[in-house]
Amino acid sequence: MPTVANTSVVMNLAIIGQLTLLREQFAEILVPRAVVGELRLDEDLPGNAEIRKAIQDGWLQPREVRQPALVNSLRRELDWGEAEAIALAFDVNADRVLLDERDARRVAKSQGLKVTGVIGILRRAWREKRIPSLRAAIDELRARAGFRLHQSLLGDVLRESD
Repeated sequence: MPTVANTSVVMNLAIIGQLTLLREQFAEILVPRAVVGELRLDEDLPGNAEIRKAIQDGWLQPREVRQPALVNSLRRELDWGEAEAIALAFDVNADRVLLDERDARRVAKSQGLKVTGVIGILRRAWREKRIPSLRAAIDELRARAGFRLHQSLLGDVLRESD
């Protein structure tokens, strides 16, 4: 089954040079058109070359959402990319949706979707020995991508890896 990704997961992993973790962990990764727009791939931004290559190679696949009414309903609480990611997850009967933002995760879970974020992807990669240090990956994510993580969650995640 496919996995649907939102902007933040794709962008943050690309910025730290770990976008291929998506390919390693999920069979088919789809992104809605709103996410492609939010990524601003025509600009020279950190990680964009890696994202463009993933799309060119076909393992990161842009898709149109077929439920505009659902997107419009979700837009009451979420931005375009998040709303389209959740709607696309329903369109393709996705196994999982990749979201980082708290409100988007809450909405997706309330709709019965399985949710994973960038920290979950890094945690799994560390457990599978695909990255040497979870702490270093999170530090890089925070420093290079400006990723914010609540201190209590950060402590829990890092205690697990020490």
